[in-house]
Amino acid sequence: MSTVTAPGRFAGVGVGPGDPELLTLKAARLIGRADVIAYHSARGRQSNARRIAAGLFPAGVVEEQLVYPVTTGATDHPGGYTGVLAEFYEESAARLAVHLDEGRNVVLLAEGDPLFYGSYMYMHDRLSEKYPTEIVPGVPAFLAATAATGSPLVRQTDVLTVLPGTLPESELARRLADTDGAIIMKLGRTFPVVRRALAAAGRLDHALYVERASMPEQRWQPVADVDETKVPYFSLIVVTGDSLNGRRSRDASEAAEARVPSTGAAELLVVGLGPGPDGWLTPEAAAALAEVDHVVGYGPYINRVPQRPGLTRHASGNTVEVDRARFALELARRGEKVAVVSGGDAGIFGMAAAVFEAAEDPAFAEVSVRVLPGVSAVQAVAARAGAPIGADFAVLSLSDRLKPWEVIERRLRAVAEADLVLAVYNPASRSRTGQVATARDVLLKYRSPDTVAVVGRDVGRAEESLTVTTLGELDPAAIDMKCLLIVGASSTRVSSTGVWTPRYVR
Repeated sequence: MSTVTAPGRFAGVGVGPGDPELLTLKAARLIGRADVIAYHSARGRQSNARRIAAGLFPAGVVEEQLVYPVTTGATDHPGGYTGVLAEFYEESAARLAVHLDEGRNVVLLAEGDPLFYGSYMYMHDRLSEKYPTEIVPGVPAFLAATAATGSPLVRQTDVLTVLPGTLPESELARRLADTDGAIIMKLGRTFPVVRRALAAAGRLDHALYVERASMPEQRWQPVADVDETKVPYFSLIVVTGDSLNGRRSRDASEAAEARVPSTGAAELLVVGLGPGPDGWLTPEAAAALAEVDHVVGYGPYINRVPQRPGLTRHASGNTVEVDRARFALELARRGEKVAVVSGGDAGIFGMAAAVFEAAEDPAFAEVSVRVLPGVSAVQAVAARAGAPIGADFAVLSLSDRLKPWEVIERRLRAVAEADLVLAVYNPASRSRTGQVATARDVLLKYRSPDTVAVVGRDVGRAEESLTVTTLGELDPAAIDMKCLLIVGASSTRVSSTGVWTPRYVR
């Protein structure tokens, strides 16, 4: 009579940052009872996770050393770095599965915490659905680093951001400027880029470099003083929230005290950033953004402004345009150099109108407003398609947040009766899912189903797509908030070179 062996248990055990005394009691118990202990290591090097936990290994335990085939992006594997690592994780999971199938309990050691920038998670993805699995958290290296430096990282309502040093420099700088406290991991060869990003964000003076936290070789110093040629893998950067808190407190104090107009000429810039790509930002706009001390706007648009020393960013949600405008006007009234930013052209369903509305307040009478134009979304989509707005055209937003739907429908009928090309902004959103279909039905009362229609999605970005169809075949379900719709006139044509509308009327 044959017996079936119950599968072994799989455990991902965090062993902490380096000091064996920082292992948890639970981690020590599982390691001491394991049948098999696995750990990752670089080729030709000992495993740091093994070094930390070796004193707890039971006699006779089976060890599985999982040696990375590569530790950088350089490889001749046909699938590149990602491909060679995926293959490695598959092979490693298969090795451990043999033990689990034979009923052995397997512990996979993880430096720090198993689910924090670790290799354990890739094994978890491959084994946890088949075998009973347990995860034991560990002390992450950044907590050991803050303890080593005695640096309070965040307080009360501060926001902590953990960043990989492999991010692009501009993205690092932006995120560092927008958070209170920060931890930057994955240094090594990325260190020069990280240091420049800290300087651009104005955070360099409050950044501490920590090497081999909690290990005997532990050391730390200001990031500004580090020799960038000698930065090992076991290192990270701590940026405390105190520096930003202090600046915010000073800003709030100054705002409360400075309630009188500046003696100089007060001016507020309203800048159109274009639809997306940096190449569509005008030289005039780029020069203006390089000179201001404050940028104010909707979060995703603020994120497109490069961070640099001395620049303060004020991001807010998408439904507080007038409040945002008042805040910017108040900064300008105090003599600050301020730009309000919008995607596309600020004067087309952008922040310019909101600024002028807020500027009617007599308190801002001495603040002049200057609008810098940008490439609009309708121009970008039309250019991709050809020249559909080469003749008379109208622009309409389907959003009924600021105007009743009855007004939108009346204007749709007027445009359709006038036989104008129509560019539709804000065709849909998460809460407005049926308006495109309604608008199409309104237009079809006056236009042929064969009328040309163009749908541009994320134009100018990596995900860009352009669909040329007809009004009758237009699929409303395929249109969302990332789209701009152009509906042609009766004269709009599709040729081998693109979509175009003749300038003449016959």
